[in-house]
Parts: sequence; C-alpha cells; structure tokens
Amino acid sequence: MDSSRLQSQLAGVFAPICTPFADNEDVDDGALRHNMDRYASSGILGYLALGSNGENRSLTEDEKERVLATIVRGKGRGQVVMAGATYDSQRAAERFLERAATLGADFGLVLPPGYFRKQMTDEVLFRYYTTLADRSRLPVLLYNAPGFCGVTLSPELVGRLAEHPNIVGMKDSAESGIERFLSHSGPEFLVCAGSANFLFPAMMRGAPGGTVSLANSFPELALRLFQCGQARDEVNGRALQERVARINGAIAGVYGVSGVKAAMNLAGFRGGIPRRPLLPLPQPEVERLRELFLREGLLA
Repeated sequence: MDSSRLQSQLAGVFAPICTPFADNEDVDDGALRHNMDRYASSGILGYLALGSNGENRSLTEDEKERVLATIVRGKGRGQVVMAGATYDSQRAAERFLERAATLGADFGLVLPPGYFRKQMTDEVLFRYYTTLADRSRLPVLLYNAPGFCGVTLSPELVGRLAEHPNIVGMKDSAESGIERFLSHSGPEFLVCAGSANFLFPAMMRGAPGGTVSLANSFPELALRLFQCGQARDEVNGRALQERVARINGAIAGVYGVSGVKAAMNLAGFRGGIPRRPLLPLPQPEVERLRELFLREGLLA
C-alpha cells in the first residue's frame, strides 16, 4: 500500500464498535444503524468492527457478516473500516478475511490464535501471519492483545512481520508498553495505540492514532485528545490525557464491555446489553458512571 495512503487511512481515532443486543440477546440492527448515523458525523476516522468490544467470539459467522455489512454501509465519507479476525484456525481466518474484503472492509485486524498458546512460538506466528497475508485481499494489521488470547507478540517477531508487503501495521492494546514496538514504525508499517489510556504519549512517540473504546460513548473527547497529539501540544495534551485515563479507567478499565455499553446508553447511543456469559452493568454501577460523567461535564 502507498505510504501516504496508509497514513491517511490510519492517522486518526477509530471506535471499536459495540454490537448492540436487544433484551432477548438478538443483534439489534436498528440500534447499530442509529449509532453509525451519529459516528458518521463525529469526526473520527473510522471503526474496528468485530473486535473485543464487538463481542466477536459471541457471534455466529452469519451475525458477523451482518454486523460488518451494517458498519460498512453506515460509515461516513472517507471513513475506514477494520474487520476483526479472531480465530484459532487459519482456514477460518482466511475465509473471514475474504468475506470481509467482499463486504467492503478496508483492513483486516488479526488476533493471534490462542487456544494452543503454548505452541504459538515466534516461528509458528511468523508462518501464520505471513501466509495469511499472502492470501488476503485486505491489508493486514497485527493485533497485540494478550489479555484476550493469552499470546503476546514479541518486538522481534513484529519487526520481521513488518517487512511483509501486505502487513501494514498493528494495534497494541497490551499493558507492557507500546514503545517496544514503535521502533518498527515507518512509512509502510504504522503502530497504533489500542487504548485511550496511552493515546497521547504513544502519539508523541510516533503512533499515528489509535483505536480506543472511549470513542464508543464520547467520540468528541477521544478526538480532542488525538488532536493534541497531532499538534504535539504537550501542555494541553498531558492534562487531557490524565482526564481521559480517569474516565476511561472508570468505564472499560473496571467494567469491560458491560461498562462500555452502559456508558454508550448514558451518552445517548444505543449500546444495548452484552450477550451471555457477560452480564449488564448493575443499576447502582450505572448510576456511579452517570455521576462521574456529570462531574466531568460529559452529560448535561
């Protein structure tokens, strides 16, 4: 991919879209369309469809395709869609990426296989990612999220994978520090932040932007933090980063997907409920979030 085009497609804020479920736990297509209408005019650059916030592992293949198609149809002009591939079988990942390309996604974000995690050596993962990228019509992004799959991508492996012409970047959501990977960032391989908790410092070290769950409920706040990083505004950026980390920590950091969906509901989006085994946030915890948002000036 041309480096200037790659920069234009990844330098911004991405929302890891939640999949709204109705009270009977069916996918709520109308709620997803409602959310996309708002996101399309929010100023964010794009979306991660079918990531952890999208409860990927709780969806059937037909539901995944339906959700991805709705997100692609609902994106605004110039917005970008990453399709999350979270499979333990390479053939399943290949089939999904092919279908995602047909549905109109722009990138495939690929989580390492985690079921046989003890066997996921650098050599196994190198073969997995390179042969997957060889066959994929979509440019591939690595996804380092050991909290979800139990497998950590090593900096050495990322450096080798960055040389593949169809592996164009990565999302790092690990707590171990994105700076371990930023040395591999360049015009043809971009390392993006995977949390609002370190979006600004990551950008100050060279990340072009990030995919942050805060953008699901408060996209404008996430966008302001990105703009501070883009402008290299250390004075305002550091203060805003502290505020964002406090808010984000109270939502996803404590409650995970259930908290993200509750925050969306409070902010006027339609997050719905999570699908079992996850449970909706108890009402007392929802009220604690509401009080925090009121104190922070995020709700009228």
